[in-house]
Amino acid sequence: MGRVSVVRQGRFSCPSYSGNSILQSCSLFLVFLSFFLVLFSKKTMAVSTSLNYTKYKQVSSLRLARIQRRLDKINKPPVFTIQSPDGDIIDCIHKRKQPALDHPLLQKHKIQRVAPEMPKVMKTVKTDGFSGETNSSNSFDERLMGGAGWQMWHQNGLRCPKGTIPVRRSTSHDVLRAKSLYDFGKKQKTAGMAQFASRLSSVDAPDVVNAYTTASDEVYGARATINVWGPSIETVNEFSLSQIWVLSGSFDGSDLNSIEAGWQVSPELYGDNRPRLFTYWTSDAYQATGCYNLLCSGFVQTNSRIAIGAAISPVSSMGGNQYDITILIWKDPKLGNWWMRFGDNTLVGYWPNELFTHLADRATMVEWGGEIVNSGTNDEHTTTQMGSGQFAQDGFGKASYFRNLEIVDSDNSLTTAQDISVLAENSNCYNILSSRNSEWGTHFYYGGPGRNPSCQ
Repeated sequence: MGRVSVVRQGRFSCPSYSGNSILQSCSLFLVFLSFFLVLFSKKTMAVSTSLNYTKYKQVSSLRLARIQRRLDKINKPPVFTIQSPDGDIIDCIHKRKQPALDHPLLQKHKIQRVAPEMPKVMKTVKTDGFSGETNSSNSFDERLMGGAGWQMWHQNGLRCPKGTIPVRRSTSHDVLRAKSLYDFGKKQKTAGMAQFASRLSSVDAPDVVNAYTTASDEVYGARATINVWGPSIETVNEFSLSQIWVLSGSFDGSDLNSIEAGWQVSPELYGDNRPRLFTYWTSDAYQATGCYNLLCSGFVQTNSRIAIGAAISPVSSMGGNQYDITILIWKDPKLGNWWMRFGDNTLVGYWPNELFTHLADRATMVEWGGEIVNSGTNDEHTTTQMGSGQFAQDGFGKASYFRNLEIVDSDNSLTTAQDISVLAENSNCYNILSSRNSEWGTHFYYGGPGRNPSCQ
C-alpha cells in the first residue's frame, strides 16, 4: 500500500532588479503562486488528515469513477442533511427512495405499512432499548433518553423529517479502505463462517465466542440485551463485534441464510474505533448476497430516528457505568417479513421475506456472542479485544455481557432461552461463562484481550 503525498512549498524570492514594473510583476506572481499553493496544500491536507485509517496508493481516474458509480447507488439524494459531531454525515432520505428497493427481488415490493404482530411476552422485563447501570440493571427512563437519543448524531438536537429515514453517507475513503470495491460492505466468508465450520469439522477458529440454541424446535426470532464497549482493534482490517445471529440452512454449504444485528467496531468499514449499531444479512453463506447496514439493497428501514451504522454514545467504562442495547429480531406472522425492534417499542425496519430461501420459512438456530477478525500478523494472535477486553470471570463492570436471552417460538411468544450451549474456540484468548437468574434470565459474560502470555 502507498501513501498520499503532500506537495512541499519551497521558498521563492524576486530578483533584485531596480525596475518597478519587473518587481510589481514578480510580486503579483508570487502572491498568486502563494495563494495557489496554500489552497492546494489545504486541499491536499484535508484529504490526508480526514483519511483516518485509509492508506492506499495513487488511485486511477477509472477506479474513482467506478467507486463514484457505486456511491451514487448507495447515497440517495437527501431531503435534509445532518452533520454529526463525530464527522459522520447523516442524510435524510425519503422512505420510498432508500437503497433497499433497488434490489431485483423487491422491484414490486411495497413498504409494509401494517404494524407487525409483536411477540407475546411471557415474562415482562422492562427494557428501554438503551440502558445504563452502575451496580444493577436499571434502565434509563425512555423520556430522558428521548426514545433514541443514544447515537452521536442526535447530540446537536436535529432529527430527520417525517417520511424520511437517516442514512450514514458513504465516502470514497470508506470504499478505498476495503479490500476491493466488490468486498466493500461485506463480511469475508471466512470471518462469518469460521464458527459454523468448526462445529462440524473441529477446525480451529479462535475468533468466535457465543451461545447457541441446541433444541430442534422451530425458531422464529430472538432477543437479547447487549453490553456496549469500545474494544481496541490492532489493525485496520480487523473488527470486533457483539451480535445476534438468526440462522437457517447448511453451515458447511453455500445456502446458509443469516440475519444479524448488534454493535461493532470496524476501522475498515467506518474509519474509526467507535462502537456502532449494525445489521447484516446473507442468503448464500456470505458469498454474493447481503451486506452491512444499508450498503446494498435489501434491508427496508422504517424508523426516522435511528441511523444504522451510526456511533453509539456513551459506552461502558471499566468499573463505572454500564450501557447496553436491547435488540429483537423476529418473523412477522402476518406478512412473513423479518423485523428488527430496538428496546420494547421502537421498530427499526425489516428484511423482506423475498430475500431468503430457508429463512422464508423459519430459523433453525439462534446464536448470541462476540466475533473478532484475527489477521495473524507476524504469525502471532491479534491483540484485538472482544467485548470489554476482559475475560468472562471478571464479571459485572469489567467483563462484557449478554442478558435476558430469549427466543420467539411458533406461537409468536418470547420465552427464555433454555437449551443453549456455549462455545469458545480458544479460551486462552477469549472465553465465555453462562448462568441464569430471575432478573437477567439466561445470560453470559464473555470476551478477552486476544494475545497474552497464554494466547500466542
